[in-house]
Amino acid sequence: MEPTHAPERPAPRPSNVLPDREEAERIVLPPDSPAHEVTGDIRLYLASGYALLMQVSHPTVGAGVRDHSTFAEDPWGRLMRTMDYLYLITLSGDESIDVGRRVRELHKQIKGTNPDGSKYHALEPEAYAWVHATLIEATVRGRRKFVGPMTRYEVDRFYDAWMPLGRLLGVRPGDLPTNWDDFRDYFATVSNDTLERNETVDKVVRTLDAREPPPVPGMKYLWPVLRLAPARSVRVSTIGMLRRPLRERFGLEWTRRDAVELKLMMRASRAAGPLIPRRLTEEMGYRHLAWRRKEIAAGPLGPAADQPGGCPIHAKAA
Repeated sequence: MEPTHAPERPAPRPSNVLPDREEAERIVLPPDSPAHEVTGDIRLYLASGYALLMQVSHPTVGAGVRDHSTFAEDPWGRLMRTMDYLYLITLSGDESIDVGRRVRELHKQIKGTNPDGSKYHALEPEAYAWVHATLIEATVRGRRKFVGPMTRYEVDRFYDAWMPLGRLLGVRPGDLPTNWDDFRDYFATVSNDTLERNETVDKVVRTLDAREPPPVPGMKYLWPVLRLAPARSVRVSTIGMLRRPLRERFGLEWTRRDAVELKLMMRASRAAGPLIPRRLTEEMGYRHLAWRRKEIAAGPLGPAADQPGGCPIHAKAA
């Protein structure tokens, strides 16, 4: 997908990067938000590896994960914390305001020096906004591939609800486009001009060869209908969701067998809706938060982070 025109980027910048209470309360998603309909299906976990690859292939994000994350020792931990964030920011009501503040606080300490001597910081505006952008794009792309079609009206409603959530964690007005058409151009431009193969990308790809799939309760209903072994499903969905230029840039082989397996997997996943319990196709976000409640409460996104000294895993939970 090539950009067709430059995305809108309003000039004003706030003096305080986090929104005031009035703005934040306008952004918080209500219980009937269309975003909940889009993100509440367990089949979207199949897009989580793709979202992670799109994040860490940004040079700044990849460097931060390389230097400050426990990814190598706990490969699925970052994935779980990403899903924690996704559901907390959408489903926790006014609590999402505190979650956004904690996310930004966590990223203040993620900085360092690259092997070439250049400096990086996780709060570089372009990189910081990019992580939020990948979750938007991966959700729409993953839903279309593994759940079912989304009309343009449904995509616009989702984007209009979800994109402003970035303000809760300090993404500045104008760092992401205001509409879906401009967002697609922005996403293509960053993908074409900025993303790279790096050490962290290679680590993520090696993780895809793990024998054990992500430890997500409820996936037992999904693996049988996909007709592929769990680990194979994760690898095929992750690499298959990448567009060809990125697969080639990352040095990833994609065979005819892979393409056939992805097509069969997508078809099986879409048809699986009636076979998967409703609580996992409409309410997965709430199920995830209930399952992870202890880890969230004690981690960098929960109340423990507000205590003196922060939570004990604050520094290594990026």
